[in-house]
Amino acid sequence: MSKIGVDDFVQATGATAAEVEALPSLPAWPEMAREAYCGLPGRIVETIAPYSEADPVATLAHLLVAVGNAIGPGPHCRVLHDRHPARLYTALVGASGKGRKGLAWSTPRHMLANVDRTWAGTRIVSGLSSGEGLISHVRDERSERQPVKNKGRVVAYETVIVDSGVDDKRLLVIEPELASVFKRMNGDTNSLSAVIREAWDDRPLATLTKNSPLRATGAHISIIGHITDDELRLHLNETERANGFGNRFLYFLVRRSKSLPDGEPVPGYLLDPLIRDLADAVTRATTIGQVSRDAETAQLWRKIYPALSAGEPGLVGSLLGRAEAQVLRLSLIYALLDSSSEIRPEHQDAAVAVWDYCAASVRRIFGGRLGLVIADTIVEALKERGSMTSTEISHLFGRHRSADEIRAALDALLAAGKARRSERQTAGRTATVWEATA
Repeated sequence: MSKIGVDDFVQATGATAAEVEALPSLPAWPEMAREAYCGLPGRIVETIAPYSEADPVATLAHLLVAVGNAIGPGPHCRVLHDRHPARLYTALVGASGKGRKGLAWSTPRHMLANVDRTWAGTRIVSGLSSGEGLISHVRDERSERQPVKNKGRVVAYETVIVDSGVDDKRLLVIEPELASVFKRMNGDTNSLSAVIREAWDDRPLATLTKNSPLRATGAHISIIGHITDDELRLHLNETERANGFGNRFLYFLVRRSKSLPDGEPVPGYLLDPLIRDLADAVTRATTIGQVSRDAETAQLWRKIYPALSAGEPGLVGSLLGRAEAQVLRLSLIYALLDSSSEIRPEHQDAAVAVWDYCAASVRRIFGGRLGLVIADTIVEALKERGSMTSTEISHLFGRHRSADEIRAALDALLAAGKARRSERQTAGRTATVWEATA
């Protein structure tokens, strides 16, 4: 907290400056390391940056996700028997309207339209509403056995194609209002969350709805969503945090980079060579199958793997729970944009730089909150009152939370070091007393 901030807060609350300085501070705005701007992605972002109010981070995020989708599901890495193609989900988190999140897509979209007009014209959609709706965009051909009749009698059966399906299984979903998608997923019967998770995992897509015959195999779905930090905290509910939906996304904090009233496009003499290089990289990538790390990169991976896979408790830990897979997919895309069939050290370094930015974004957005409504409520009450008995904590929720739910939240607070427990003798009995830790 700056000195001016301390003085203002002291005047408004009557707290001492020392007390204010002792409060936990908000993590700094993340910085993208230079390694993320290596190779062709770096040249593209650095060329666009002087002509765009968008955050270069947002431009890079759009580029990586969109190129990965345009390339398709062919090139991939493997972890045991699981395929990891060039498929990413991202959430760009910034101020509504003034964050220039949508503007970051303008030039990458123009470039990719010149690389693959069919994909750009038919395989980019928005408006996620249901699992069935998403599957429909990448559905398989469907046939049925139908009776052949002669004079009203069934004399044979034949197989008839009733839905020709979709040949191109690539699909890039752009959601300018990701909060609306989260709201729809909260419906009890909405299958969207489950389908999105299965699509990221490279699984066949289907729903359990009796009257829905839709099925999709080989789908290559990528997602770019735009949302404000307040909306993200509000609408990413406990279920989505716990079931692995949230950690399939990469979260990028973005903000307006500069003021450019005229909005002139990037000159063609600068952009055209990059479009040619991008077209060459995408064409080459479609011919590549399985991609692995070279020997040097594999050795470096073994050194960083323990930290990536360590994990941590609470909401931040749950949202960062797929670090290894996310870094692998990012490094794959960097390699493909370098027309390489191997992941080299610079590709992995770039991927780690992007991941570190996303991890720092999550820490700033969610701070020290555990992500459990009950636990967060308890912590706030403990901070306000100093200490509370177990009975007083139960009374916070009336009859709306069970004893088991409250006990689980208290256990989570203990495990995360957010609260401590002690015993206190009262009239005739011993009470369990809880306090928030510093």
